[in-house]
Amino acid sequence: MRSVRRCSRTGCTNPAVATLTYAYADSTAVVGPLATFAEPHSYDLCEAHAMRLTAPKGWEVVRYEGEFAIPQPTVDDLTALAEAVREAGRAERTPEAVEGTISRGPRPHPHLRVIPTPPED
Repeated sequence: MRSVRRCSRTGCTNPAVATLTYAYADSTAVVGPLATFAEPHSYDLCEAHAMRLTAPKGWEVVRYEGEFAIPQPTVDDLTALAEAVREAGRAERTPEAVEGTISRGPRPHPHLRVIPTPPED
């Protein structure tokens, strides 16, 4: 399942329920329901920040009139998780990795490492 996206405002740890996008050509700030994916030029906002947002003088704020709600996990989220686990299981395993030693060659997943089984007492 997806992790809860947080409000983009500095210091705010509330869950995001809305997305803020700027239309610079129209001098408009648009606050709508939380986008499916985080976009590079948009901002996730919690309900309090989405409702209190103001724009610079001469700009217009277009705000979604419905109720903002935290999105619930979907079947797509569970499918994506299952596919990620399946893909991780397909990684080629060298005999050295199975025995617990680290090969000196290029590692396909540099963020992962082999941890040897502790010796039995």
